[in-house]
Amino acid sequence: MSEQLLPGYIIRRGSLLERSLLLKFMHRTYQDLFPNEDFSHLEQTVKQYFSSDTPLWWVEEEREQGDKGTREGDKENNYTQFPIPNSQFPIACLWVGNAIDQVQGNRHAHIFILYVVPEHRRRGIGTALMQYVENWAIQRGDRQIGLQVFQSNKPALNLYNQLGYQTQSLWMVKFLSAEK
Repeated sequence: MSEQLLPGYIIRRGSLLERSLLLKFMHRTYQDLFPNEDFSHLEQTVKQYFSSDTPLWWVEEEREQGDKGTREGDKENNYTQFPIPNSQFPIACLWVGNAIDQVQGNRHAHIFILYVVPEHRRRGIGTALMQYVENWAIQRGDRQIGLQVFQSNKPALNLYNQLGYQTQSLWMVKFLSAEK
């Protein structure tokens, strides 16, 4: 079942059968930020965490009833890389998991991925998806939403800051060498 997210865009709940499509979107997300890296390990992440307890939503362009053809530009915009049987072409996705607040001990929503294809950015889709997931989390009784964002991803940082997200902790990494 789908519903309107914004004028011209619908949102629908994904299914467990769309594992490969989710994986393609994850690859695209990370390749946008780190174009020279190999992300074959993401398959293990999806295998481990994607379940009926970790909802996935897709955003698609709203089409006129009976319009099942491709739109001008679909092929060059890579929509054909992401076919969904009996559906439109997804232009964004949101995948949410569960986490435990380490201070209070409460379960809360954790955003694994929010991705909008470049051709549809700066149209309010990211903001609408964040509002959608906030409403979903409130309805299920969550008191907070967590997410991880790379410091180099300035557009995402700006979005989250504008929506009232605050840094609660820092994830610190030290790269180790096998040489001693």
